[in-house]
Amino acid sequence: MSGRLAGATMLVTGGGSGIGRAVVHAYLSEGAEVTVLERSPDHAAALCSETDGAVEAVVGDATDPSTVQHAVTVARRGGDGLDHLTCCVGVFDYCTSLKDLKAGDLLAAGEEIWRANVLSTLLAINLAYPALRAAHGSATLTLSGSAFYPEGGGVLYGSSKWALRGAVAHLAKDLAPEVRVNAVAPGGTGGTRLGGLRALAQAQTADRVPGRDERIQAGTALRITPQPRDHASAYVYLADPAGARVITGAIINSDGGRM
Repeated sequence: MSGRLAGATMLVTGGGSGIGRAVVHAYLSEGAEVTVLERSPDHAAALCSETDGAVEAVVGDATDPSTVQHAVTVARRGGDGLDHLTCCVGVFDYCTSLKDLKAGDLLAAGEEIWRANVLSTLLAINLAYPALRAAHGSATLTLSGSAFYPEGGGVLYGSSKWALRGAVAHLAKDLAPEVRVNAVAPGGTGGTRLGGLRALAQAQTADRVPGRDERIQAGTALRITPQPRDHASAYVYLADPAGARVITGAIINSDGGRM
């Protein structure tokens, strides 16, 4: 298959829904061979079905080293190298205020969100690094507008995304010159189903928050509510070994122009 990513081996963690799912479809359309690590068996099965089996899916926890290592092995497709890793795992805090939390709840929620949003990314890069180095590959992290502004989440979510923002710069230096490291920072996005914190019994998903899409639209210069597919081209660009050959340590803000 032809395309900017023709024949490239890719691993997408958290690729079964939302922005990750849109990124998977974009990679496939550019000729990549995509493997997904997804916690939800239903989301994984649906993705495999809608792509006619073009996606290899590994079901499991992105914070479990043995699961992540297995996903990296599958993604290599029998070779030594992995061309690209995209990390899209994330949970949300529903704008929970620090002042409203009891100390025990804070500790439990903080450990949960940092483990999911930060540690899963660092673990994936740690375990994928030998294969990425062998291929002179790249990695793309998923940030958020909350990595730049106090909006779209509470301090738990925001601080986790700020941590990833710092990780981009540090990893770009640490893994150079063999591996490029960049990020996309989507703004508020309609149609996403970020789950809440189990530690705080937040069962609602982001797509069911009343008035959310309207608030997102009003807060952008372009007066639009981005959809998952609107962010995917930024990921394709950063994963392109030719088009983004000299790009590392960079963050693309795909937020419709934050106001």
